[in-house]
Amino acid sequence: MKLKEAIEQLREGLAGVADPQEVQAMIRVICEDVFNYDPVDVALRQESELPDFAPQRVADIVARLQRHEPLQYILGTARFHGHRFKVTPAVLIPRPETEQLVDLIIEENQGSDLRVLDMGTGSGCIAIALARALKFARVDALDVSRDALAVARDNAASLKVKVRFFESDMLAPQPAATYDIIVSNPPYITWSERELMERNVKDHEPAQALFVPDNDPLLFYKAIASYAKRSLEKGGRLYLEINQRFGAEVKRLLEDCGFDEVRIIVDSFGKDRFAVASC
Repeated sequence: MKLKEAIEQLREGLAGVADPQEVQAMIRVICEDVFNYDPVDVALRQESELPDFAPQRVADIVARLQRHEPLQYILGTARFHGHRFKVTPAVLIPRPETEQLVDLIIEENQGSDLRVLDMGTGSGCIAIALARALKFARVDALDVSRDALAVARDNAASLKVKVRFFESDMLAPQPAATYDIIVSNPPYITWSERELMERNVKDHEPAQALFVPDNDPLLFYKAIASYAKRSLEKGGRLYLEINQRFGAEVKRLLEDCGFDEVRIIVDSFGKDRFAVASC
């Protein structure tokens, strides 16, 4: 099989799975991750012969994408903040919006030796990106899922950063320590919103990391805010990713908990996506 034949097979097989722009993005990732061809190689080496495994691998990828499995789970990796992270169905796939949250934290915290806690770490993408970017930061991360923590530990090891991981529920968080920064991207999608989501998300990504009850959409924010108020040093900051529907409610919750300088920040799509507060 030649490279151009693999690309055509992918394009034809994915025509009904996603729009043409998304299909092209998928093909670019597959060429790079499976066949080690970057976009320049793809443009210049259309006639190149692929390894013997290529036809079966391409067919398998197409079949799984047609069943609406996320490409990142099929390939076992996702890109985040300039690095490649291992992902499995035990963890959420990192999103570009969360990269924006990491960038915001880095921009606003230029000091060194900061103590950081990531609550609900999943793949570890936030904690690891901050451990790499902040100056001599001491980073802790917690998650209730042992399977997720195993993935996060693998990512920390492969990206050569030191993060202390803890098995702990965000609704009753540990460890008991003090921090300069606490960050969380907790479950925030209400169950009633589930039917509006794409199948590759609602049918394959871990529900416990996505959804909250309709009658208590701020469930995790209440617990996080309470813990952060006790655990942040004076002048420390809390950073949250939020549901765009509840920006005003999250702001009010943080103010009622006694936080100062509460801000709601929009993402690159202009939607309320982050809350920041000072202790």
